[in-house]
Amino acid sequence: MENITIKINGMDVSAPAGSTILEAARLAHVEIPTLCFLKDMNEIAACRICTVEINGGKMAASCVYPINPGMEVKTNTPKLRDYRKKTLQLILSNHDRSCLSCVRSGNCELQTLCKELGVDVDDYYDGAKTPSTPDESAAHMVRDNSKCILCRRCSAVCEKVQGIGVIGPNERGFATVIGSAFDKGLGETSCVSCGQCIAVCPTGALYEKSSIDEVAAAIADPSKLVIVQTAPAVRAALGEEFGYSIGTNVEGQMVAALRRLGFDKVFDTNFSADLTIMEEAHEFIDRVQNGGVLPLITSCSPGWIKYCEHYFPDMTENLSSCKSPQQMFGAIAKSYYAEKMGLKPEDIVSVSVMPCTAKKFEIGRDDQDANGSPDVDYSMTTRELARMIKQSGIRFTELPDEDFDTPLGLGTGAAVIFGATGGVMEAALRTAVESLTGEELERPDFTDVRGTEGIKEATYRVGDLDVNVAVASGLGNARELLNRVKSGEANYHFIEIMGCPGGCVNGGGQPQQPGFVHNTTDIRGLRAKVLYDVDAAKTIRKSHENPAIKELYETYLGEPGSEKAHHLLHTTYVKRKINEI
Repeated sequence: MENITIKINGMDVSAPAGSTILEAARLAHVEIPTLCFLKDMNEIAACRICTVEINGGKMAASCVYPINPGMEVKTNTPKLRDYRKKTLQLILSNHDRSCLSCVRSGNCELQTLCKELGVDVDDYYDGAKTPSTPDESAAHMVRDNSKCILCRRCSAVCEKVQGIGVIGPNERGFATVIGSAFDKGLGETSCVSCGQCIAVCPTGALYEKSSIDEVAAAIADPSKLVIVQTAPAVRAALGEEFGYSIGTNVEGQMVAALRRLGFDKVFDTNFSADLTIMEEAHEFIDRVQNGGVLPLITSCSPGWIKYCEHYFPDMTENLSSCKSPQQMFGAIAKSYYAEKMGLKPEDIVSVSVMPCTAKKFEIGRDDQDANGSPDVDYSMTTRELARMIKQSGIRFTELPDEDFDTPLGLGTGAAVIFGATGGVMEAALRTAVESLTGEELERPDFTDVRGTEGIKEATYRVGDLDVNVAVASGLGNARELLNRVKSGEANYHFIEIMGCPGGCVNGGGQPQQPGFVHNTTDIRGLRAKVLYDVDAAKTIRKSHENPAIKELYETYLGEPGSEKAHHLLHTTYVKRKINEI
């Protein structure tokens, strides 16, 4: 592509034709401030913070203005600084400025810009304010329009990436608010609880419902055994909350912190990810050999499950009946583990730490209480765990590495890659292929299904059968893939779908990164690399070789798909209508 040379702050910069001023400036190592902009998602120039001067005076939004030959751009003149300060003051005039008590304080893009440009919290234009009552109707999150800056990032990711569109701008002019159709509460819509809107919100207008106080109270109750499980993706992102670079594995320090928080046992969801593979691989083989409904579609992502129930209810028969690893863990903890410990299910408080906000919805679903009490009592996000650690005064970066407790803390390499898109498929193939062929895989790597692309396809020769598989992450991609299946354009035996783009590493409960990082860094790829590196270093990389899983079946469950396994580890689904919770 032809390059165009322009001047930015007096320096020559060469950028591909069609680039915006913002993109060209980044090539010159100049960062123009933004609030609303998210690359390929929300390029609407709504906030005007990125305004620059062109050719001696013309003002333009750099995020959408294309470069032209001979253009001269200034990004930081006194006029621009004054303009940006006034813009921030106008935003603050209609903003709830209770920053100290805000969940995003210290990690708020509006707060950061105000600090950088010298705008005080009381430095604003006085006047009318948009009235707002927080919407707490959803199981997983709170919407507070008093802290909304109308950047529309949330509605962009909901509509353009996830293909759902349950939130967007209502009314016009000063009365504009972000909300749902007919002013319904989010919990009254077909929201799937994925939390991607929270992940991109630059302020405290959207945040997950916190379980910190309830978990702390349970830990303080001497009559309860409080156990915690942590999902694979949490170890790949938690460190970001404590200053570590994106792509740092903090598994050992995470375990140490959880013990210091007072949890009685610290376990790994990798254990039940391996268990999920045992049940799911058995289910897949059974459907292939006995004429069951195909393609089989994975059921680990609760956001995807609810999406399927709302938008593809005729395909719920394709869903694996397996519970998610979170729920399988809870069911085993309150049965097998409870019996080993001489406890009743109600004596155990089961807590999960997940990269996902939809898990908060999942724990309250029907048929998720195999032992007469909820499989999982509380589900916390990665962000909540970080807040809990900080509140407790634990100096995370100074902690030594510690190991998970056994036996529910043992997991394989196959389990840890569950957190990346394609990981469940690869893990299932490692077990299904060996089960179908009776031969040991020379290399257990199925690299065709790796990577952060939205849709991936592959065909593998397994014995006498060509197995067609597909992987989708992000619900917009899931819609595209399933429409291909329904139209007959594509024919698959096995499909993995993750609700969040890139999989759990990019879940709605993971540490929030500012727009600049979203726009310039492969967050998903760096976090996923952590999991693949752990897998590669593991001695045991196949779920069916996990010794703790072998013992579980030998002494308690019998075999995959047994009556006992089905009672504890499998679930049912609901055919929902659009806008039906």
